[in-house]
This record gives sequence, C-alpha cells and structure tokens, in this order.
Amino acid sequence: MQIPSKYDASQVETKWYNYWMKHNYFHSEPDDREPYTIVIPPPNVTGVLHMGHMLNNTIQDVLIRRARLQGKNACWVPGTDHASIATEAKVVAKLKEEGIDKNDLSREEFLKHAWDWTHEYGGVILEQLKKLGCSCDWDRTKFTMDGDMSEAVIKVFVDLFNKGLIYRGYRMVNWDPEAKTTLSDEEVIYEERQGNLYYLKYKILNEDGSPPDSYRDSEGLGEALTIATTRPETIFGDTAICINPNDARFKHLKGKKAIVPICNRVIPIIEDDYVDMEFGTGCLKVTPAHDENDKNLGDKHSLMVVDIFNDDASLNSFGLHYQGKDRFVVRKEITKELEDKGFLVKTESHINKIGTSERTKAIIEPRLSDQWFLKMEDLVKPAIKAVLGENSEIKLFPKKFENTYRHWMENIRDWNISRQLLWGQQIPAYYYGDGKEDFVVAETIDDALKLAKQKTNNQQLTTNNLIQDTDALDTWFSSWLWPISVFDGIRHPENKDIKYYYPTNDLVTGPDILFFWVARMIIAGYEYKGEKPFENVYLTGLVRDKQRRKMSKSLGNSPDALKLIEEYTADGVRVGLLLSSAAGNDLLFDESLCQQGKGFGNKVWNAYRLVDGWDIDDTIPQPNSSKIAVDWYESKFQKMLLDIEDHFSKYRLSDALMTIYKLIFDDFCGWFLEMIKPEYQKPIDAKTFKSAIAIFENNLKIMHPFMPFLTEDIWHYIAERTPEEALIISKWPEPKSINESIITEFEFASEVISGIRNIRKQKNIAFKDAIAFSVINNEKAHATFDDVIIKLVNLEGINYVSEAVDGALTFRVKSNEYFVPMAGSVNVEEEIKKLTDELNYTEGFLKSVQNKLSNERFVAGAPEQVIANERKKEADALAKIETLKTSLASLG
Repeated sequence: MQIPSKYDASQVETKWYNYWMKHNYFHSEPDDREPYTIVIPPPNVTGVLHMGHMLNNTIQDVLIRRARLQGKNACWVPGTDHASIATEAKVVAKLKEEGIDKNDLSREEFLKHAWDWTHEYGGVILEQLKKLGCSCDWDRTKFTMDGDMSEAVIKVFVDLFNKGLIYRGYRMVNWDPEAKTTLSDEEVIYEERQGNLYYLKYKILNEDGSPPDSYRDSEGLGEALTIATTRPETIFGDTAICINPNDARFKHLKGKKAIVPICNRVIPIIEDDYVDMEFGTGCLKVTPAHDENDKNLGDKHSLMVVDIFNDDASLNSFGLHYQGKDRFVVRKEITKELEDKGFLVKTESHINKIGTSERTKAIIEPRLSDQWFLKMEDLVKPAIKAVLGENSEIKLFPKKFENTYRHWMENIRDWNISRQLLWGQQIPAYYYGDGKEDFVVAETIDDALKLAKQKTNNQQLTTNNLIQDTDALDTWFSSWLWPISVFDGIRHPENKDIKYYYPTNDLVTGPDILFFWVARMIIAGYEYKGEKPFENVYLTGLVRDKQRRKMSKSLGNSPDALKLIEEYTADGVRVGLLLSSAAGNDLLFDESLCQQGKGFGNKVWNAYRLVDGWDIDDTIPQPNSSKIAVDWYESKFQKMLLDIEDHFSKYRLSDALMTIYKLIFDDFCGWFLEMIKPEYQKPIDAKTFKSAIAIFENNLKIMHPFMPFLTEDIWHYIAERTPEEALIISKWPEPKSINESIITEFEFASEVISGIRNIRKQKNIAFKDAIAFSVINNEKAHATFDDVIIKLVNLEGINYVSEAVDGALTFRVKSNEYFVPMAGSVNVEEEIKKLTDELNYTEGFLKSVQNKLSNERFVAGAPEQVIANERKKEADALAKIETLKTSLASLG
C-alpha cells in the first residue's frame, strides 16, 4: 500500500485510537507477566483539559506505552475526583441561574442536582485525554464518589476513629466564606497584599471603675491607650487588651480595664510576653474568635469569646448597626465612623500576609468551629522513613523535593477532614442526644443503632432517633486512598487485582500537591497495605508562558489544548511539551515547540515516502558504502539506545526524546538515507532495503511512546499487519553489541564530507562534476568510510599522499590535511586575495584572544568554563591559520 504524499492527522488520529480501543490494547488483567502500573492523578470532575494536564498525561502515556513495548502488563487506571468545593460551587451557580436557592433544597434534592450535573459534564476531561492519545485502561475508570469508592472511604473513617486517631474538636479553622466551609492548612495560599495599619484609641477606666471624661494625648499614659490593628472591623469581637509585662511604658495599666470603641464593651488589660513590643504601639487587642494566636491567649487567660461573623463573613448581631454587611464594606465604613468620633489616631500603609482559598480565591477568615480531625503525628512516621530513610523505598524525581517533603512532614499538624458541604462522602457519625459526645460512628445507620443502644443502654432507640452529621469529608480524604481503592483494596484487601497491581510503579504529578496528595497516599499505603503505594514519583514543573507567568484563564495566556492538537497534531503537541519539560523544572511553553514536533513528524513521514518510492532489485549486490552505512547506523542506534535507557531510568524524558530526535532527524534522515540512497532512477539492492526497513521499524518503536499516532500509521504502511502485530504491542528493541570504532570513524568522516561540501559550495562546483581528492593521513585514519565519502561528495577517488598538493584548496580534520585540486577555472589572484583577507582577519582574532588569556586578572577572575572556551577559540584559530597558510602556499 503506497503512502500518501501528506500526513493527515485528523484522519489518522481517530482511525488508530478507535483501532486500539477496538482491539482492547489498553486493558489489563492480572497474568504471569511483570505488572507495570500507573494511577492517574484524578482531575476534577469539573475540569477541562489545560496545559498542565497535557504535560502530565503525556508523560504518563510515554511511560505506559514504553512499558507495554517492553512486554510488561501495563495498566494505567484513569478516573476523576469529585472535587467537593469546586463542584458544589458550579452546581450552586447553575441552580442560581434557574432561580433555585441551595438553602431551599434538602440534602437529597441537592445531591440529585449534583449527580445530574456530574453525569452531564463530568466525563469531558477524560474524553479530551483520548484526543491526546492517552492509552488508559478505560474499563477501569473510577470516580471518587462511585459506590464502592465511597464505601471504602467510610470504612477507613470508622477504622481510624476506632483506633482513636479521628476526633471531634472545637478549634480555630480556616473558613472559606464563599464556599462556606472549613479548609485544611494546606488549602490556604498565602500572599502579600497592600493594606493599612489603623491606630485606634481605647478609653481606660478610672481607678474607681468609672469611665473617663476625656482623652489625653499621651502614648498609653492617662485615660487613653492607642492600639494598632490591620482589621478595625473586628473590634466588635475584642475581649481584652494585652501588654508585655516587660514593657515599662504600660506597667501602670496592669489590672485596669478599657472600653472598646463604638460597642463600649468593658474588657480587661492582661499581660503576656507573647506581645511584640516593637510592633505597632506595643499593645495588642485580643479577638479570640478570629485569630489563632488570640485564641491561644484567650484560653490561657480565660477570656470571653465573641464571634462577630456569619458564615459568609458578613457581620452578625454583635456588629450592631453593621449587621448583615460584608466585612470589607464594614472596614471602609467603620474607619470613617472611628475617625468622626475621634477614635482613629492615624492610618499607615502596611504589607499584610493574607490567606486565600486555593479553590475559590476568597480571603480566608479564621473561625472557631466544631470539626473532625485526624491525628497525624504517628501516622506520618512510616511515610517519612519511606522517602527520607537510609534505605528509602520511594524515590522523588528530582531529588530536590525531598527537602520540601521533609519540611512538611516533620512539621505536620492534625488534618481537618470535615467540610461544610453536601457534595462528598457524608461523615458516618450519628447523634442520638443533645450533648457533644452523644454520638456513635459506624459504616451504616443500622450498625450505628446497635452501637447507640449499647452506649445508652436504651433498647427503645430506633433509627428515627439518630441524626447523621451533616458535614462531608474533605475530598483529599478519598483521593489519599486512590492507589488502593481503585483496585478495591480497602473493602477486599486480598482480591487478585490489589495483590497483582499494588504497589504501583510510577506516579506522575505536580509538586504543588506533593503534600495534599502524594504524602497522604504514602501515609495511607503504609497504614492500610503495610507498604509503599508506588516506587517513584516524577514531579513535573509548571507550564509557564514565555514571560515566565503561570498559565491561567484569568491571564488569558493559556492556549486552548484541543485547538493546539488540531493545528499541530497530537504527536506534535506531545513532542513540543516534552522537548523542554525536564522533571521538576517549569516548562516555558512556546507554540513553536509544537511546530517543531509537527515538523519532526513530517520529516519521518517523508523519510518513509522516500524509502517506499525506491525500486528493489534482488540481483544487485550490496555496495560497500551501503554495508558500511548499515553497520554504522545499527551501532549508533544501539549506543543511543543505552543513552535512552539511562535517561528513562533517571526520569529525564526530555533528554530521552531529544536523543531520539537527534538520532532520527540527523543520523537517520540526514546521513543514513543519503548513504544508501540509490542513484537517480536506479533501483536499490534488496539486502540494503531489507536492512533499511528493519532500521526504520526500530526507529518507530523508540518513537512510538512519544508519537503514537504517526508511528502506528507508518508501521502499517510498511507491511500489512494483523491486530497481533500492531506497533503498540510490538517489542522494544533489544540491546546488541556496539562497534564503537565505526561510530568514531564516522564522526571523522562526516567532518571530511562537510569540508568537501563547503569547498563545492564556495567554488560553485556542481555535484555532477566529480572532483579529485588527496589526503595526508597524519591521523592514520581508517579507510572504512572512503566509499561513503566518495559517494556523498562525488569524488573521483581518494589518493593517499605524503606531501602537499600544489594548486589545491586545503582543509584540516584534526592533523589530517585534505586537498581539492583547483583546475584553471579558478582565478588564482582572486583566490589568493580572498585567503589573505581571511588569514589577516583570523590572525587579528587570535591576537585578541591571546591578549585576554595573557591578562592575569581575567584568567584569575573568569569562570573555568569561560577560560576553557577562550582556549578552544585560540586552538581553532591556530589550526585555521595553518590551513590558510598551506592553501596560500599551494597557490604559489
């Protein structure tokens, strides 16, 4: 079957993906082969394909396709995460458009809307991954809210509770007022923002407890005390003023009381060395309900706790006439009121470190709340040892992220696992009384009823007496079980899938979720399987634009992933992404890289068209030049194969691809095909053609993980193949012996060929005109490639001589001198002038380099590499001068 003149990706990609799916190549079942397993970092069910997904999933597909070619039982489990906060927000927004308020719905009614939304939009991103060529085992697709997955989550919650590791506590938490839920510490992003420091006056009560009649302008003396705050709206929650006991300025205030501006609450003045005497005025207003450090002070000094916010961060009734207004509106308005009433002394600019929600971007509000927590102190110990221990079982690539991992894990806090959301696994705690401790934890309400009867010794209780906790579990509390739960290893720990596929091999993800997800999966792995969940973690960089900005919708700098595929082909985009995506380093995305990938595909396509167009003659003997070419390329291929294996072992996929790219683009297309190409309109011998096809097939095999569509297509043009002979399930090339000397000899020969081509170009000598050629073989170079040299530059032959050839142009390769005699067609005077000008320029250049190298200050201060570069320039200039002088001498 003749290959078309142009590669039509739109047809080819659909054709071969459907073919792979039809023949079930992606599906895996346990057998006697070595398993190779990857679990996908489940994208949010709300998601659509973006550049980060493209990079991450391309890398996974490269690894899984290579493992498949290596004969391993490759299993790549796909799936999506229910993403509680993001999904609930989208459902709430959709309901709002339909005129429905979430608060008017029962839990069951809301969940029906959420499931409807998920069924309609939830599979979009997985379908888009197919466009990229991802060879996931789609039969194994999981969703974190699937019945079996949710059952596993609930089972783990109950188990950890029964072990005493989960508890309910009244704590200061991170509150997202937009999503109206608590967040874990890791879901809060801190950023510096310009704000203000407001200096407020608080009246001090007289000795007899009566209020003062007036203020006196003094710093803390008399009846007024000035306090600096970044949040004047929180004065309604003030329950104390704190001074440092070592601060002489305020000793006279010990034991006194103050009056909070506007709300007129009388509060004590307490002492604690927590107060920074250098910040602001050295006095601190204490608001225990809205600051973690203030809460600690409040507990220590038994202060009253006044919560002034509603769940949307508007002020409640404690905010008096500001009730119902947003906190930032109140800040603006109360500042004016404080100023009008003489409480505001001054305002200064101040840089604040603000916590924002990772999901909604809302500014976090510290808030006291009853929440569920998981004790982490003991759980993390095996996970720390697994990555950082002397005989670590899990490797991070690149290794630099071990320091980040260490910092997080060694400073871990208890995990707040409850969320005030409806979408997610509902916490399996059932309340039977009015007290905070009147609850039981069980997998089902029937089990809960049994426990409640035992706990209360009341056999009259029914399920109607039980009320389940309304909170849902943190989404990460389901995804931390992912490598186990996708194989049903929580519910059925001895099933054949979990025993065969676990632990998985490689995890590919971004460093931004190293703690959120990776570390927690390691913790869960040791807790529930007693071993690591994976062997290696490949941490990709972030995809940034050419200005080094993170790609995002808000900046408008993130290209449409599917449009890129449409314009540059899936293979082209895959190559473009991977050419500059070293592990852990950010990728500076440039569409020209995708164009380069597409161009590479076209180069290979046209290379096969060239080979496919040759006529074959069984009667022609193989030319020596072709035999040498085949021997050379096969050894070069094997040498590069070792480099590729080394790059893969170190997760340097970008380097592996670049090695393949150079091998095929330069060595195969640029050299090998030229060496074996038959003369115009003449046939090629059968032996060389057979070798060329075998070489082409090996090239396709190493390209396939990176460019699956193009390679599969060419593979089937080479020969008619049965489904059992498809490239996707063929065999990765086997290592063979390498002839190092032929590789070295070619490198030498290629320089000779380049030298002759330069002379032909400079002198306008047509290729059809054979030229004489002589060499003084000072290097004792082998004549292995002489026939190749003669063919590629059309020589009459190669004469080995002992002295210079008069009237010839000369060039050098190392110490060998090569001569191309110039007949009378050359204007000798013109040539002498040209060579003399070049000699003068080169001598001037040499002088400038040598001046640098003779400068002691330069040599002492310059980096070693710079000095090495200058010495190379000197050596190159000296060699060129000698060659020019020889050429001038030969011209008389």
